[in-house]
Amino acid sequence: MNLRSGDTLTYWQVLPLVEEAYDVADTTMEGEMDSTFFLTKEKNWIPHTYPCRTAYIAERRDRSLEPQPLPDWRQARNVLPMGSPWLDLSGFWFRPTRIRGWARTSIRAEQAGIARLRLGICGATRIYVNGQSAGWLSPATRNAMDETEIEAELQAGDNDIVFQFEDLCERDAVIRLSLTWLSGPTAHAGYPFEAAAETVSDVERVLEAMHLDRAVYDGEEIELVCPHPFTRRVAARVEIAGHFMSHGKRQMAFEIPAGAERVRLCPSCELPADYRYFDITVDCGGFTTALRLGAEITHRSALGAPVETLAGRIEETLGWIATNAESDTERALACLDEGSEAMLATAERIIEAELPAIEQCYDCADFSLVPLLWARIQHGHRLSPALLARIDAAILDYRYWMDEPGNDVQWYFSENHALLFHTACYLAGHLHPESRFRRSGRIGAEQSETGRQRLMEWFDHFERAEMAEFNSAPYFPIDLKGFTAIHALGPDDTLRERAARAIERLVTVVANAAHQGFLTGAQGRSYQHSLCAADTLELTGLARLLWRKGSFGSHVHCLAQLALCLRDHGLALPESLGQRACWQGDEGQEWVYQQGENGFARLYHYKTRDTAMGSAARYRWFEWGYQETLIQARIGTEPHAQVWINHPGERVQAGFGRPSFWGGSASIPRVQQYRSLAIVVFEGHASQPDFTHCWFPTPAFDEWRLNERGAVARSGHGVLALTTSAAPKLMQRGASAHHELRVPGQRSWWVVRLGRDTPAEEFLARHQIDPVREQQAWVVEDPEYGRVLFHDDGRVEAEGRLIDPAAFVLTGHCEFLSE
Repeated sequence: MNLRSGDTLTYWQVLPLVEEAYDVADTTMEGEMDSTFFLTKEKNWIPHTYPCRTAYIAERRDRSLEPQPLPDWRQARNVLPMGSPWLDLSGFWFRPTRIRGWARTSIRAEQAGIARLRLGICGATRIYVNGQSAGWLSPATRNAMDETEIEAELQAGDNDIVFQFEDLCERDAVIRLSLTWLSGPTAHAGYPFEAAAETVSDVERVLEAMHLDRAVYDGEEIELVCPHPFTRRVAARVEIAGHFMSHGKRQMAFEIPAGAERVRLCPSCELPADYRYFDITVDCGGFTTALRLGAEITHRSALGAPVETLAGRIEETLGWIATNAESDTERALACLDEGSEAMLATAERIIEAELPAIEQCYDCADFSLVPLLWARIQHGHRLSPALLARIDAAILDYRYWMDEPGNDVQWYFSENHALLFHTACYLAGHLHPESRFRRSGRIGAEQSETGRQRLMEWFDHFERAEMAEFNSAPYFPIDLKGFTAIHALGPDDTLRERAARAIERLVTVVANAAHQGFLTGAQGRSYQHSLCAADTLELTGLARLLWRKGSFGSHVHCLAQLALCLRDHGLALPESLGQRACWQGDEGQEWVYQQGENGFARLYHYKTRDTAMGSAARYRWFEWGYQETLIQARIGTEPHAQVWINHPGERVQAGFGRPSFWGGSASIPRVQQYRSLAIVVFEGHASQPDFTHCWFPTPAFDEWRLNERGAVARSGHGVLALTTSAAPKLMQRGASAHHELRVPGQRSWWVVRLGRDTPAEEFLARHQIDPVREQQAWVVEDPEYGRVLFHDDGRVEAEGRLIDPAAFVLTGHCEFLSE
């Protein structure tokens, strides 16, 4: 197909990145916790600059890269589009790191002529056309692509387009190269590969359709499904790993026979209980390329029913973490508590492996340091003298806040990180009251007092506004990590009491927003690995510990600490929370509340025994999104029978974008809910993906149907109907096969209606109703609720009631309504 104005070049070769530490002199930073940092100002631009970025800007901004000889491409990897309009090399770097690289694409022109091209980069690039330098761009911006236009002289036939590029990576780094065709001679996108065009197109066709046979495995064999099989034998390998914060990988080689529609990978019971990514590399006749897929691995069946007593569940939790959790300091703490010789040896191995990140102040080292301090304080006598000395040296050398000198990219600004920095400062200083802390220059008693004062201010904020990262499945456990450490170990009784109240408050939020123990509601920050999972979320492990619901996952932040607080440190939580979390009443529970500074998140939740739905009311409608999931629902008792609706932030699945394909929305929708009814209205931008979609896991439902106006699903006694502005399409191939409904266009609407004890088709026929615009409201004529007005100012009116988000309060209001 000929290139048209606005088309992007999407076939690339890229050489391995050259990485080197980007060290600047240790220095302090000015700033404080920013509880609204992800309420993005402009297209996800985060308004905080590290000293390393300041130095990089001075070195690189608006200064061209020096021309270099073109490289040898024999070690390049081949990158197919897989839906992405650019070459995406994004990832996570825990220390400031300069990366340098080379990439190339190709244009095949029918005749020679001048082409206008637009190139885009975040860091810096120089572009070469047929070996000649043709332009450069060097914005040196963090995670925000800049673009410039160039003119390039094309020759008839293939034209080699090469990017020489570099960037500074600071924790989550968006590394994207973009080349857009604007005008020129008749041309089309070429392949920069040595392989025959037929081979490339065949491999692309196979990979675009390829998927795993399940999205959730509970002991089953994992199989790779090829709806379009390879026509020749293919050598392949897979690396199976968790998200960027996870530990442990499994690699294996396998073969895909010609014509094979299914290929066995491994038994799922051999993998950790976690959401796992499968990075699959195929070699087809010398042409090698890769694909990423994802699935949750649960051990729910093998775990069996939870223990009856709380004391028994505490021991079950600690034992499971010590034996099965990822090798981080939370597991080390559980191992030290168990105390056997084998467990002590395991704890020492884990701590030795974790210490370098703390010693070098890696981003997220505070996550590791707090459990390590707990282990050191309570179990130091069980550790070898050499390891104990190394731990103490790391504690005294650590950077506890941005006003201490350092050169790192630890994230000081979010509530959860600030809490852990201050907690670590408070406990570390108390542990070593007479020792000198290198970076601050304070002795330990002064360091501890500094941490105490900062924690008092932090709790002032929390008690006034609670969490900006509202209902966040990945971040609530991190907050609980800090609270439990303060409650168990803190010397100040006032702080211990405030921490205990904070633990109870977050657990109360989880209980009210849970359905049969599983968190169900709008979330301030979310990821694919926290949305597509249910059994292995840490909050599900919390539900098992507290309420006898759910199972465990291997990635834990607070669960061992919470169990120890319950067992050893006098923490008590209201038994009534279990009734809320696992609601069995005949009535429906409506809970409204607010979160964040000035109550920026107004939240609505409604659940019955068989259904639940939570949403954010009047939340930043149509602004640029970050990681917010604005609506989520569950039906029945199967934890994976859930849906959420969003506008993808990028086209590639399992990417590193914020927002990503499933986590967050490129453009935040208008969401309004009344009991079991909700509307979701999108008004996206032309630059964003041209569809909205719904996670619709058909294997998790007992029955489901699609028609030209929407869909229906039933699980147990719960039922769900969707009405859409255009006919939804169920994806049958690719990474989300059988789990994704799409509606075309950046502008669309969805109506969600939950119910119970009604056959699916009957429920669909009764509740598939288009919303209508009337004056300043969307209106739905609901068979049970009657006329429901979703006003443009955020209010909702129905059944003689008025739901006004402006009236929601921090403590929340609960009402029980007849079903």
